[in-house]
Amino acid sequence: MLLAIAGLVVVATTNCSQSANVTDSHPDTDASTQIAPARDPDTLRLLYSRAAVTLNPHLATGYQDFEAARITYEPLASFDQEGELVPFLAADIPTVENGGVAEDGTTVTWELRPDVTWTDGEPFTADDVVFTYEFISNPEVAAATAQYYEAVESVEALDDYTVQITFNAPNPAWAVPFTGQTGGILPRHIFAEYNSLTAREAIANVQPVGTGPYQVVGFESGNIIFEPNRHYWGGQPGFKRLELLGGIAPYAAAREVLQAGNADFAHNLQIESEAWDDLKVDAQGQVTNLFGSKVERLMLNFANPFVRTEEGERASATVPHPYFSDWRVRQAINLAIDRETIAKELYGAAGKPVAQLLVDPDIYQVPELTYTYDLDAAKALLDDAGWVDTNGDGFREKDGITLEVLFQAAVNPVRQKTQAIVSDSLKELGVDVQISRVRVDEFFSADPQDTNSLNHFYADMQIYSIGNESPDPATYMGWWTCGKIASQENQWQEPNNARYCNPEYDRLWEQARQELDPDRRVALFQQMNTILAEEVAVIPVVHRAMANAVSDRLAQVQLTPWDASTWAIKDWQLADPADQ
Repeated sequence: MLLAIAGLVVVATTNCSQSANVTDSHPDTDASTQIAPARDPDTLRLLYSRAAVTLNPHLATGYQDFEAARITYEPLASFDQEGELVPFLAADIPTVENGGVAEDGTTVTWELRPDVTWTDGEPFTADDVVFTYEFISNPEVAAATAQYYEAVESVEALDDYTVQITFNAPNPAWAVPFTGQTGGILPRHIFAEYNSLTAREAIANVQPVGTGPYQVVGFESGNIIFEPNRHYWGGQPGFKRLELLGGIAPYAAAREVLQAGNADFAHNLQIESEAWDDLKVDAQGQVTNLFGSKVERLMLNFANPFVRTEEGERASATVPHPYFSDWRVRQAINLAIDRETIAKELYGAAGKPVAQLLVDPDIYQVPELTYTYDLDAAKALLDDAGWVDTNGDGFREKDGITLEVLFQAAVNPVRQKTQAIVSDSLKELGVDVQISRVRVDEFFSADPQDTNSLNHFYADMQIYSIGNESPDPATYMGWWTCGKIASQENQWQEPNNARYCNPEYDRLWEQARQELDPDRRVALFQQMNTILAEEVAVIPVVHRAMANAVSDRLAQVQLTPWDASTWAIKDWQLADPADQ
C-alpha cells in the first residue's frame, strides 16, 4: 500500500549539471528543500540526505537503507555507545561464563526471546535465524552483508528458541554475526520463495514484515511512513506515526530541525564548520557530535584507471598505476595533505586530524603514527623519484608522462572544499589536478552499472568516509587484503577499491581473525594499522564525528557509533514541556 505523506510538502530541485565532473558547488547543490510544518505532534519526522531504496538490510545499497530497515527489522543484539552488547531478539548475551561462548571460540549459542511475533502475527523462532543465514550465504542472493558472515560454518536451531552458530575456525569476533545493523533477522515464511536470484523482487523489501517497534504503511519515492507495531514485544513506541524523508540536503535538513522546527531528527550532517554558526542561534534543538570509527580518507589508486585489459576491465590490479606504485610519490601526496586546516576550517568540533585508519575502539590506535604537512619534503621526494618540471609549464614530468591526477568525490560542499585545499597543495608540488564531482547516489552505488562508483574507482584519487561497523575491527581491516580487491570478476562488490595487496598484511590479518588472546590480537591490529600508514596504502585525513540534529521536543534519544541512528528508536518519545 502506498500512501502520500499527509500535511507534508517536499520541494526538491536538482541541479542538472551534477553528474561527474561538475565544476560548480554550493552548500545545497544536491537539493534545495522546503518542508511544510503541518503535522500532528504525535508524528516523528526524520530527514536523510539519501533516499532509501530497500528496507531489507541484507540488500542495502547504503547507510540510508540500514537506517530505515533498522526501524522494522531487529538483530539478536547490538552494541551501545560504550561497545557493550544489548539484547534485542536475544533473551540475554552469551558469554564464556554462562556457557554461551565456547572456550575454544568455535561456537556461540544464543537463547531467544520467547514472546516475539512478526507484524503479521506469526511467531518468531530460531528457524528464522537459520533462514536468515541461508539467505545471506546464498551466492545467488548476493547479500550486501555477506562479508560479516564469512567466518560462519553453520547455523543450527537446537530448539524453537535456541540457536547455535559454528565457526570455521576459532573466532574472537563471535559477536559480529546477527548483531547491529548488518544483523537484522528476516522471516522465513515471507522470504523463503525469494532465496534465489529473485531476492530483489520480493514485495517485502519495501513492505517488510518485521519485529521492530514500527511497521511500514507507505513507501513512495524514498519517503517512508511507519505506524506502531501492535505486536511489538517491547510495548508501544512513543509516536503514533513516523515519517522518514530522503533526498534532503544536509544544510536544509539541519535548518528544518534547528530553526524551522518542522522535523525532529536530521542524520549525518556534513556541513562546513562556519555554516553551523547561524543554525545554532536560538536553535530549537541540539547538534550531537558522536565520534566513532569513521575516518575521512584519501584513497590512491594502485591500479591504472585509464587502461583496459584484454577483457575490457579498467582499474585492474593487473595493471599497476604509473606513479602511485612508487612509495615516494604516495608519500609526497601524504605530506601535502593539510589535515589541520581541513579539520579546523571544514569540520570544527566534528573532526580531528588523524594519521591512522583504525581509530575506534582506541585500544587499536598507534600513538607513534603522526602526520606532517611538509611541502618541501614532498617536493624532495618527487625530485628523488625522477619527477621534474623540464619544460617550465609548472607541472612535473617523467619519461614523457605529466604528473597529473583525476581527483573524484561525491557532491557535497565540505568534500568540494577538501578537494580544493588538497588541489592547491598538490599544484604547488607541480602536480596537475583535475577535479571530478559525482552525484552522491552514483558515487556510493553498489550497482555494477554505475561506473562512477567508489568501488569502480575510475580516477587516480578519491575521498570519502567509512569505518568499522562494530567494536571488533576484523571485517573492516580485512578490506585491505588481496582477496578483497574490487574487480570486474566480482562485479566490483568487494571493498578493496584501492587495489592494494601486501602478503605480509594478509598474514597478519589471518592471524588476527583467529587470535583468542586479547592482548596479542590488539598488537596484531596495531601492526596492520601501522603497515597501512607507513606504506601509504591509504591517507587518513579526519577522524569524523557523526553530526546529527536532534529536536528539543525529543527525549530518550540514545545514539551509538556501532549501529544505525534508529537502533533504539523504540525508546524515543516526546520530552516533558517543562524540560524543553
